[in-house]
Amino acid sequence: MANSTPEPMAPDPEELRTAIASGDPVKSMPALAKLRALPESANDDVVIPLLILGSQQQAFLVRSLSCSGLGYRRNEMGWQVLSRLVSTDEDPNVRAEAANSLASYGVERSWPLLRESFAKDEAWLVRCSILSALAEQPGINPAWLLDLGRHAITDADGTVRVSGAEILARVVREQVGDANGAEARALLQPLQQDGDHRVVAAALNGLQP
Repeated sequence: MANSTPEPMAPDPEELRTAIASGDPVKSMPALAKLRALPESANDDVVIPLLILGSQQQAFLVRSLSCSGLGYRRNEMGWQVLSRLVSTDEDPNVRAEAANSLASYGVERSWPLLRESFAKDEAWLVRCSILSALAEQPGINPAWLLDLGRHAITDADGTVRVSGAEILARVVREQVGDANGAEARALLQPLQQDGDHRVVAAALNGLQP
């Protein structure tokens, strides 16, 4: 008779708490990853508080991974933490991850916060994270995409301008014969002379009939 494989033991929340609060990323990062093994029913009582604890640690990698977790295990406490970190954390990696996680709470709710962060935060990583998160939203208001793309293509960083051009290309494709589509096409035209060849390519792609 074949031996049955024993069920893996669920991680001990207290052991995870100790590891996350240790100040050592070598211990904290695996502990945060193990939170995925805990059931959804443990969200509010165990998982979210441990993710919030992770978001308060000194190592930016630990804070960043905690922000990512708060995008998967969502509740109001997590929203409040992410809303604060997206504008106050000193590390752009953490702010970028917070922005990405905020988008997972729904574009209608997250748009005002993400639009404000895009306007105020000059870190290319944060801006690209916001552009990427919102560009993937299927039901987003095309006027919001147009607004975001319009500002992104004026950025000094070429990577941000590429993302802006790609967003405008989406508006062109999806808003044929619409005022938003016409404006997006007009904004793409000058980008054919951009100094960054990646921006030129994105603009040409968006202008294809």
